[in-house]
Amino acid sequence: MSLNYGKLLAPFLIVAVSIAIAIALFFNRPVPEQATAKERSLLVNAARVVKQDIRISVRAQGTITPRTETTLIAEVSGRIMEVSNEFNAGGFFSAGDVLLEIDQRDYLAAVKKTQAAVARAQSNLATERGRADVALQEQEKYKSRSKRSQAANNLALRKPQLADAKANLESTLADLDNAKDQLDRTTIRAPYDGLVRSKQVDIGQYVNVGTALAKTFAVDFAELRMALPENKLNYIELPTLADKDIATHPRVDIYAEIGETLHQWQGHIVRTEGVFDERSRALFVVAEINDPYGLHNQHPEELRIGTFVDARIEGRLMKGLVVLPRYILRSGNQLWVIDDQNRLQNRKVKLLRTEGSEIYVTNGLNEGEVVSLSSIGTAVPGTKVDISSISPTDQSAKDPTLPETPPGAADLEPTEPATAPAESKEQVTEGQTA
Repeated sequence: MSLNYGKLLAPFLIVAVSIAIAIALFFNRPVPEQATAKERSLLVNAARVVKQDIRISVRAQGTITPRTETTLIAEVSGRIMEVSNEFNAGGFFSAGDVLLEIDQRDYLAAVKKTQAAVARAQSNLATERGRADVALQEQEKYKSRSKRSQAANNLALRKPQLADAKANLESTLADLDNAKDQLDRTTIRAPYDGLVRSKQVDIGQYVNVGTALAKTFAVDFAELRMALPENKLNYIELPTLADKDIATHPRVDIYAEIGETLHQWQGHIVRTEGVFDERSRALFVVAEINDPYGLHNQHPEELRIGTFVDARIEGRLMKGLVVLPRYILRSGNQLWVIDDQNRLQNRKVKLLRTEGSEIYVTNGLNEGEVVSLSSIGTAVPGTKVDISSISPTDQSAKDPTLPETPPGAADLEPTEPATAPAESKEQVTEGQTA
């Protein structure tokens, strides 16, 4: 019996002893060494915030058109007898140059006929004046005691005949002026310094009154018509109806790539068309370019009519802006700001609606704050950073008045590449080791 009782207690004794040994081992275990987390900082480039007063340029496009364009119309009929050597598409001419001449023979004959009519009218007038003088002398010599009416008295003095002779002379003089005008209209002269766009007639052709002869345009000024959306109008000081001084109007820099070379011209905004386009909700503004063909001012390239150009319109002065490269802007208009402990902090900012490689911050950054210029994809708020280099933001923009670069502008002036993201040290946190 005692043997069976011992067999029953043996398992319990083994379990109890095992538990006791485990408890003893647990309380007598060695204390593990604690490894402290080692934080490595990121190496970044930075910029110190400096607020600036900047003119924001507005980019636009358009086609060069003439300011003055004319369709020459024949005012008399006849055969074209002579044409100028410049009377061809693309031919230049000066004001007053003879472009073509219509047969003058009929009009010369008309002038001679009216000159003869004038001579007869003058002779008739002289005759009537003499007769009127004779009638007056006879009336003075043979005064009649009978009373006559005023009309009868005027007739006796030949006053109606004298008035008719004067009217006839004036009519013939008017006919002579008209005949001379018709003769003068047989010579088609250039109304201004310009260029022939196209011609519709040539030598030997018979033309009637109203026949279109050619299309010409003046080369003293050219115009550029540009569409500006409503959201860009606030950036430009557009001229008003009362503002007539073109020198105070916004300047326009015009660019066109001709023969793989970028050329530049300058103009000024002279007017707006005064109404918004109902479809695009854009306002059309017109810039004026002086001497586009370089007749009076030497220019390496002519600004030809029909050229498609890029334009940058000088904007109004915007105060308190911070200029930063666009690549550092994250979703939600957020930037990395470096605090006094050299840790990254998220900062949401407000921007002007512009394009190009730079952004213009209007609100959200204070003077003297430090902004990270490096693209950090894996960073979180509070990440430790080391600053490799720091520069003021007012030196980050090469040309702050020209925030947008038209196509091909690299051929005009060198541009500095954007600051590349700096190399960063890997941030590693070591856990506890047993």
